[in-house]
Amino acid sequence: MAASAAFVLGIAFALAYSNLPDISELLNYYPKQPLRVYSADGDLIGEFGEERRSMVPVNDIPKVMRDAVVAIEDARFYQHGGVDYIGVLRAALANLRRVKSQGASTITMQVARNAYLSPEKSYTRKLYEMLLTYKLEQQLTKDQILEIYMNQIYLGNRSYGFAAAAETYFGKPLQDISLAEAAMLAGLPQAPSANNPISNLPRARIRQHYILDRMAAHHFITQAEADEAKKEPLNIRPPVKPTTIPAEYAAEMARQLIYAQYGDETYTRGLNVYTTIQSREQSAAYTAVRDGIMNYERRQVYRGPEKFIDLPQDAQGIMDAVDDALDSHPDNGDLLAAVVLEASPKKVIVLPRSGSLIEITGNGLRPAQSGLSPKARPAVRIRPGAIIRIMQVGKEWHITQQPEVESALVALDPRTGAIEAMVGGFDFAKNKFNHATQAWRQPGSSFKPFIYSAGLEAGMSPATVINDTPLYFDASVTGGKPWEPKNYDGSFEGPMTMRRALMRSKNMVSIRILQAVTPQVGQEWVTRFGFDADKQPPYLPMALGSGSVTPLQMAAAFAVFANGGHLVQPYLITRITDSNGRTLVETPAPELTEENRVISARNAFITGTMLQDVARAGTAARAQSTLKRSDLYGKTGTTNDAVDAWFVGYQPTLVAAVWMGYDQPRNLGSRETGGGLSLPIWIDFMRTALSGVPVAQVKPPEGVTRSSGDWTYTEYANGSGITHLDGAGQESDSFLDDDDGSASQPATGAPRTERNRILDLFQN
Repeated sequence: MAASAAFVLGIAFALAYSNLPDISELLNYYPKQPLRVYSADGDLIGEFGEERRSMVPVNDIPKVMRDAVVAIEDARFYQHGGVDYIGVLRAALANLRRVKSQGASTITMQVARNAYLSPEKSYTRKLYEMLLTYKLEQQLTKDQILEIYMNQIYLGNRSYGFAAAAETYFGKPLQDISLAEAAMLAGLPQAPSANNPISNLPRARIRQHYILDRMAAHHFITQAEADEAKKEPLNIRPPVKPTTIPAEYAAEMARQLIYAQYGDETYTRGLNVYTTIQSREQSAAYTAVRDGIMNYERRQVYRGPEKFIDLPQDAQGIMDAVDDALDSHPDNGDLLAAVVLEASPKKVIVLPRSGSLIEITGNGLRPAQSGLSPKARPAVRIRPGAIIRIMQVGKEWHITQQPEVESALVALDPRTGAIEAMVGGFDFAKNKFNHATQAWRQPGSSFKPFIYSAGLEAGMSPATVINDTPLYFDASVTGGKPWEPKNYDGSFEGPMTMRRALMRSKNMVSIRILQAVTPQVGQEWVTRFGFDADKQPPYLPMALGSGSVTPLQMAAAFAVFANGGHLVQPYLITRITDSNGRTLVETPAPELTEENRVISARNAFITGTMLQDVARAGTAARAQSTLKRSDLYGKTGTTNDAVDAWFVGYQPTLVAAVWMGYDQPRNLGSRETGGGLSLPIWIDFMRTALSGVPVAQVKPPEGVTRSSGDWTYTEYANGSGITHLDGAGQESDSFLDDDDGSASQPATGAPRTERNRILDLFQN
């Protein structure tokens, strides 16, 4: 009977063993590893994936780390065959005596359980665990099993494996940890949350001391070494974001590009993505955008606290209430959330997350003076229990508020298209919409250089005289509402050169240039710079930037002027490697060739000289006067009703576009312009980005000459070009009907014969 039972039991075991999962994949163990995104100079700018891992071969794991783990988890690891029967017996006896057990699960059993089995507690699962343990021991070496365990185990704070834990808790590579640090890390597998040195250092210390004693008892170290390690002070790394430079928008853009290629494997393969982002330029862009937004915010009406809470009477109750309240109002970089404890028109005392009281007086109260008035509405009044925002300006603390306005900056190398800096908004955590690449906005006057460029190709020159006088198009002409465009300042200066008109951003001159080349030809011309034809309708308002563009498009378009006439495609990713450092994809830097030439070198050069004057003495004169460089070029832009503010400019090695506006378009303020809002951001960025960059000398290309004191195409030096557009005063108010008789089209404003000559120039 006993023999029959043994036979049946043997068959059951054999059947169970045959149904065990295939473990061949563990022979080449490949844990889930996150996607990591790096700047061009090697700084981590983003990490994506549920598990933070670093795969380390067992031979590269320090002996002190291996010894600590084996001492506490499975001291007889190298002696038993997978199931430690001595340990099982010891645990059973300890259970009977009701004393603390060392546990009976071996490292191999833990690998079997974590890799293949569910966490349920049942006799069936335990049986499969033991059988799978035997199978692992038969097919893998002890070192292979230990390697899997030490790279797979969860150790808290999204860290899987001891290499990731060393970075998480001590901010150092696993190879550099000390005996004391190794013992503390070895205490994490038992209870990653309870033994976590970040959240519970006293308990982690107790576990560490116990492990050091175990290491000594098993002769991995001496007792003297254990005692010395117990005294070692530990520098626990505080919780930090995975990024080292503020480039969340660029990192997210890279993630989207990688996901489009690799799908869900993006987050598990341990891919490393190297981008074109330059750390210094990126940090400068981030700071410049935030400073520009906050400078604008200081001029806005105080909108009131974010929330009000009831404050308890006792000190501990206040601390607890503040902690609870600020959990749902996280700090935003240097923009801190704080709860008001005392408030008067002359002094406000607040308690931020740090727990240290801050007193705000004097200039620090000015931005919120209306909220401190006794007459302030309840929703706006700053009083005890109010949650407000504060920031340090120099040595002073100021009351401020979360900005509603947004801004974007994108910078690229005009010679290759490499994106060197990208800031898509004030705060990625608050608004993940990337305004640098996704915001389609009107460019306003920053679009005018492309119209002027078309004018050059039609036979004009910077010396061509054009009339800055009023224009009016009635409803019978436009086929819709009457249109009477104005200059920004409401004044008209009469005849002036193209160069002066661009410096002063004269709307009437831009419209007359587009009339001369025709809106259809103008539309075709601007598409050469990378703009979408359907977003630049062929009507006269295009001359004033009424179409739709993104900041990235504007940067790439201005790069055409900067690089001598070539359209470069902006790109972000240069190289992708796997977790072992093997290169999967590598993108060589593009070159400027005749194949990507879209305008002539002479057109780019002459347009550039006009943009240089804009940055020297025009609407952007602050650029050269502040940065003290002669090699700066650019154009301001402010749209109708000051809804969008722009500055796009370049130095021959770097072009940057800056935009500011509200997500839901509305007026920025009656006195706000691109020169006052976006230009200062550009200047702050370029101050750092161009530091150490020599002043560039641009040589005139073939086909240009100086005539009458200005540059022109060589063939027009004899006066055969357009010297006075439309008699410098005669304006056309006629429109040409489309062939189908539908929407009407603005006329050129030039005599018929001259218009034909201009069209012929473009067609040729």
